[in-house]
Amino acid sequence: MAPSAWAFCWLLGGLLPHGGSSSPSLGLSVPRLRLSYEDLLSANRSAVFLGPRGSLNLQAMYLDEYRERLFLGGLDAVYSLRLNQAWPDPQEVLWPPQPGQREECARSGKDPLTECANFVRVLQPHNRTHLLACGTGAFQPVCTLISVGYRGEHVLHLEPGSVESGRGRCPYDPNHPFASTFVGREQYTGLTVDFLGQEPTIFRSGGPRPALSSNPDQSLLHGETCRWNWQGRGGYFPTRTPASSGGPRHPPPHWLLLPSCPVQPLHQRDPVPLPDPRFVMAARIPENSDHDNDKVYFFFTETVPSLDGDSSHVTVSRVGRVCVNDVGGQRVLVNRWSTFLKARLVCSVPGPGSAETHFDQLEDVFLLWPKPGKSLEVYALFSTISAVFQGFAICVYHMADIWEVFNGPFAHQDGPQYQWRPYEGKVPFPRPGVCPSKMTSRPGRSFGSTRDYPDEVLRFTRAHPVMFRPVRPRLGRPVLVKTHLAQKLHQIAVDRVEAEDGSYDVIFLGTDSGSVLKVIALQEGASAKPEEVVLEELQVFKVPTPITEMEISVKRQMLYVVSRLGVAQLRLHQCETYGTACVECCLARDPYCAWDGASCTHYHPNLGKRRSRRQDIRHGNPALQCLDQSQEEEAVGLVAATTVYGTEHNSTFLECLPKFPQAAVRWLLQRPGDEGPDQVKTDERVLHTERGLLFRRLSRFDTGIYTCTSLEHGFSQTVVRLALVVIVASQLDSLFPPEPRPEEPPARGGLASAPPKAWYKDILQLTSFANLPQVDEYCGRVWCRGTVECSGSFRSRSQGKQAKGKSWAKLELGKRLKSRVQAEHNRTPREVEAT
Repeated sequence: MAPSAWAFCWLLGGLLPHGGSSSPSLGLSVPRLRLSYEDLLSANRSAVFLGPRGSLNLQAMYLDEYRERLFLGGLDAVYSLRLNQAWPDPQEVLWPPQPGQREECARSGKDPLTECANFVRVLQPHNRTHLLACGTGAFQPVCTLISVGYRGEHVLHLEPGSVESGRGRCPYDPNHPFASTFVGREQYTGLTVDFLGQEPTIFRSGGPRPALSSNPDQSLLHGETCRWNWQGRGGYFPTRTPASSGGPRHPPPHWLLLPSCPVQPLHQRDPVPLPDPRFVMAARIPENSDHDNDKVYFFFTETVPSLDGDSSHVTVSRVGRVCVNDVGGQRVLVNRWSTFLKARLVCSVPGPGSAETHFDQLEDVFLLWPKPGKSLEVYALFSTISAVFQGFAICVYHMADIWEVFNGPFAHQDGPQYQWRPYEGKVPFPRPGVCPSKMTSRPGRSFGSTRDYPDEVLRFTRAHPVMFRPVRPRLGRPVLVKTHLAQKLHQIAVDRVEAEDGSYDVIFLGTDSGSVLKVIALQEGASAKPEEVVLEELQVFKVPTPITEMEISVKRQMLYVVSRLGVAQLRLHQCETYGTACVECCLARDPYCAWDGASCTHYHPNLGKRRSRRQDIRHGNPALQCLDQSQEEEAVGLVAATTVYGTEHNSTFLECLPKFPQAAVRWLLQRPGDEGPDQVKTDERVLHTERGLLFRRLSRFDTGIYTCTSLEHGFSQTVVRLALVVIVASQLDSLFPPEPRPEEPPARGGLASAPPKAWYKDILQLTSFANLPQVDEYCGRVWCRGTVECSGSFRSRSQGKQAKGKSWAKLELGKRLKSRVQAEHNRTPREVEAT
């Protein structure tokens, strides 16, 4: 069996159900709090904007904390909201396609309702008073400027004279993924630039410099069949196929192996092309104080040929980069990226030996910007593309490790059928992929721009765009793995929170059902297994809908959540929902919250350490934090016992629901006459369920006081005390003495009709109820009480009454009969005809 197959079987057979010593948490934990849509609204924790006409079909969001406004791009419209809890005074500007564009889009075969509209997908600041907005324009991308006013103003209107083509800045298709970022007024976008969505590229537009794009014959972002030739001053030195000669002949010195990838017209291409690259995120990330070294990084997935040598293809995740000051080459790569490089992002669970289980589908990326002097951290959300099981993983990468990979060896392949290996030849100077700066200058020769680079450097860059080493996550494994989820994870946002015992990264995960998971992953050491703590599950939207974008405002302590339906403003924390006791606040392990001596409140690290502020995120030990706090409710003797009656030989259920599902439940029994309680032993007769204790057949020896306790992190507290009283079977005869039954009149036609069968008899027989006749008699008495038909059966009860007050009794009886008849008319039938 191949190593990958071993890893896969190990993940399914051993890691998923049971866990492992070297694996991260596997999604078996449950959230401490589950808050519904109504809970969030009633607690004033969220505010949802759905627009004036229902669904907004949102595609873009821009959070402007300087203006204290939130801008949204949707279906034929742009919205502006004030950053207040209730979304007061929302502004809207309509931006539909130009006349005739909808009809032209429909004639081309697109859906008139879901595709032939202007879906606004780009919203970015242009200057102090305007935003740049770009939309699909019914498959004719268009951009314009939108006036938003100065700070403090709440205006929103289009600038009609600024409308221009949006090709290369916005996709044609509203459903095609893309990534975009701005550096100054220049836009860097990874997208498909054609109507059919078959030409993926990285495009730079806007600003004073000429537009720049990927090289179409370089096969940077898609798979093409290429011929490989040695190229030098004398032209091409053709290679022999490995099957005929075992490898290429030795070329002359200083020649390069370059691909020759013919570009076919669209109508001559394979009608079933390889899957397009899926762009996820783009961002400018500086390396140092020299801005000439600034680069724009793209995170995406692409399809590459399988390493097994067959015709299959696999999906891999990539990080690529280009220099901000890249202007292309002078003779080679003219108006093309001359500094583009890419490396593989690996997120895998290590298995036995060298086997690994990979999560290859990149879903979302979040950049956690550090304090000065610290390395940027990249949080990436991955999913599996296997049809066998569904799983998600979160891997964290240090930006310094990504830089190290790009400074490492280039990947080299001697031919299409050869294995990839590190390039061992001479690398030209300046090193391919570096930005022109002071570091690339030599005495007597400086490189002011990429157009000054030698052709040898540009040819090498075009031939070797892939780095040999992959980028591996921090500690070599994911910080979080979740499998067998009822919902899919789409978005990730991270907030670094300072707590009493250190800093913690709180992870917010957006799902496809409109909910947000709030999670922390605790790491004790480099070799220890990360511990997953799911703090909350928040149902942000009332209707299940995939979350498409999330952004955190650390300043306002808010999370902004976007779906196609609308946008929600969600508070990052609401500590009082964990409880009103020190123990409950400490067991929550929420870095935002601490016990201040009176309540569970938001923790402010700038207030300094105080003894009254209790918090233990790493261990969650309330015994140490809440030792001197009043815990009367946790004393067993002070919890009142509730009496519960059961009948011998019948079933009974004792319910116990801890406030938080993380706690382990234990049952204790104090029998009459015993000195102390004993732990309840379960067997086939007594079952311990998730909701309590089930007695399938009661015994008279089950009588006693049952105490349900919850245990969490070494702390035990009483949940409920139930005094079970078992009524023996012989006592039922004294409770329900037999009475003579009235004779039933014969049925019409001389045939005796079968009496109706009570509905409760079937249920009691299924549950093996041993005293069905007594219960039948009791129910008959209750239902016949006060009616004319049954009055003769129980006349003995009223024979000893005095005759005075008969007139008043008759009057009351008439009223009761009248109300009884009316009630019987509205009552749901208690009996059904026997079948």
